[in-house]
Amino acid sequence: MDVIEFFELSAGKWFSQRTVHYLNSGELQAGKSELKIEILTATEPAVVKLCQQHSIDPNSTGLTSVRVSWEGTPDRTEQKQIGSTILAVLPNADNPREGKVLQDKGNTRYVMGCDDVLTLITESETIHAEERLWYLIPNLRLRTSVVKEANGNEQASFCSEIRMGAAPTK
Repeated sequence: MDVIEFFELSAGKWFSQRTVHYLNSGELQAGKSELKIEILTATEPAVVKLCQQHSIDPNSTGLTSVRVSWEGTPDRTEQKQIGSTILAVLPNADNPREGKVLQDKGNTRYVMGCDDVLTLITESETIHAEERLWYLIPNLRLRTSVVKEANGNEQASFCSEIRMGAAPTK
């Protein structure tokens, strides 16, 4: 599977359960949310704007864009969180198993492993995050992440995501 196929397979509505372990304090947090992942066209205004921010032609070969929307509670005691973001995936011309993930904040790159595991690496002055995503079957996806903040805080998380409905067809 290549990165484009990975994101195309992600399209749909997902139920996500997440456990976060704050390594410094030992605190655990469990939450749940619904995710909606939509494939976007290169002409979508939000995609054009994102590409302009990064000085990238939205019609670049191999560019795939998605909107990820979420609604959920990170823990029983917290208020519901609602939001969305646009991601544009741009494979390297020389090695499409690696490339960039354009987004509003941070510099993210990806590596698509031969084992069909997608690793996202986000780096900025304040954070280093590595997130790994893979499918056990088309309707069951798993994610793990490790986040290290410049202030020394660290957290690790595990998510299981179940598609609500059938997998997208080609």
